[in-house]
Amino acid sequence: MRVIAGTARGRTLKAVPGMNTRPTTDKVKEAIFSMIGPYFDGGMVLDLFAGTGGLGIEALSRGMDKGIFVDREKSSVDIVKHNLQAAGFTDQAELYRNDAIRSIKALAKRSLAFRLVFLDPPYRMKEMDELMEEMAGCGMLEAGAVIVVEHDAAHHYPEQLQGLAQRKVARYGDTAVSIYDYIGTAAEQNGHGGQNDDK
Repeated sequence: MRVIAGTARGRTLKAVPGMNTRPTTDKVKEAIFSMIGPYFDGGMVLDLFAGTGGLGIEALSRGMDKGIFVDREKSSVDIVKHNLQAAGFTDQAELYRNDAIRSIKALAKRSLAFRLVFLDPPYRMKEMDELMEEMAGCGMLEAGAVIVVEHDAAHHYPEQLQGLAQRKVARYGDTAVSIYDYIGTAAEQNGHGGQNDDK
């Protein structure tokens, strides 16, 4: 595993020992960033089921300002900490051991808004649509934010969610990647959020 592009290009990242964590392959990672980037001009990234931290670290390498990494497993948190140091991003990152729902509630209380979110949970978890709606509903997404969900190719997520529209689904063997754009709440779409107002 390595950082593919950007300021930390070529840095080697450690994988989490054992079979419980399934790191995103370089091929899939490269495909994801070609669809959503490939580079960024700042903003915050949330890597919610961080695993190795590879997706969030890649986003930092490609121009994101700051990353928040969350995983409930101590082994993953230790590996993310190592990988952030190896890539030189410790000062641009916050790392927490927590579960996804608690993390969303804690981050929402801090009034943080993300430009990019990665959801790469264990494949047995199939409620990422609920998590995305929770994030949209509590104001955690910037206007035009992008959410990337990595999931079992046999599972299909809805094309429309509260405040979110599915842009693309791509399949790579037994892995699928669904990309959502944050289009705003109903109030924002009706002109109260400013992003659709006439210039």
